[in-house]
Amino acid sequence: MNTLGEIGLAEYWIGAHVSASGGVENAPNNAQEIGANAFALFTKNQRRWEAKPLTKKSIELFKQRCEQQGFKPEQILPHDSYLINLGHPDADALAKSRAAFLDEMQRCEQLGLVWLNFHPGSHLREISETECLAKIAKSINLAIAETEEVVAVIEATAGQGSNLGHRFEHLAEIIDQVDDKSRVGVCIDTCHIFAAGYDLRTQEACEATFAEFDRIVGFDYLKAMHLNDSKGALGSRVDRHHSLGQGEIGWEVFRYLMQDARFEKMPLILETIEPEIWPEEIAQLRHFMQSVDMLT
Repeated sequence: MNTLGEIGLAEYWIGAHVSASGGVENAPNNAQEIGANAFALFTKNQRRWEAKPLTKKSIELFKQRCEQQGFKPEQILPHDSYLINLGHPDADALAKSRAAFLDEMQRCEQLGLVWLNFHPGSHLREISETECLAKIAKSINLAIAETEEVVAVIEATAGQGSNLGHRFEHLAEIIDQVDDKSRVGVCIDTCHIFAAGYDLRTQEACEATFAEFDRIVGFDYLKAMHLNDSKGALGSRVDRHHSLGQGEIGWEVFRYLMQDARFEKMPLILETIEPEIWPEEIAQLRHFMQSVDMLT
């Protein structure tokens, strides 16, 4: 564990996935109101294929408010549509997903953002895992060939249904087939990897899990995290988030993360189920930076 020598020098970017209702320009203010210094958002309706283009006014206001509230592009983690499946076995459906993903990347470019977080994809039990992972990698290659700078950030999944990305080996296999390694990264969701079978309930379990991630994928690829407790048990393959400390994982992993410099300077985003207590959860995470002995 890479414990911080001087807590006062630590720079953790902690926030939540906030609403962009009424326009993306509202997200920075919504994040500021909960005491965040990072945030996630959808740049369009995540449950629809089509979306109106971002207006010049929305883009300008978004950038202006980010600057006013002190949010740098690296502290913001946009998420793509839930409909996109970059490993779809059907050619027409795959083409539709790839076009939508490219649009998401281009929207990030317009907003001056550097990450796009996405769920890798599902084989729908129609093709092999290997073929599906190759399709996902090709989808990433196609999108980055038509964009600049935005990094495709693969989210580790819980492995529910036929979703891939629930093993570190899946993430590594995708990355290995991406042509420009500087344009791909990983987002670890604590709920997801716990449900996928990676234990996080003790300091020792955290050490083992993150050592395995480093060995198989590499910490250089870790660009962001989602901080969630889990309603599902270890290895349940069920994606059900819970408030911090109230689920099957408990507090230990979150204290661990806040005491390890490897998790500094990346968006650490709450997707927990009670937005009304996000300010308290953020405050608790920051408290762990100051006291290794504090448990709630």
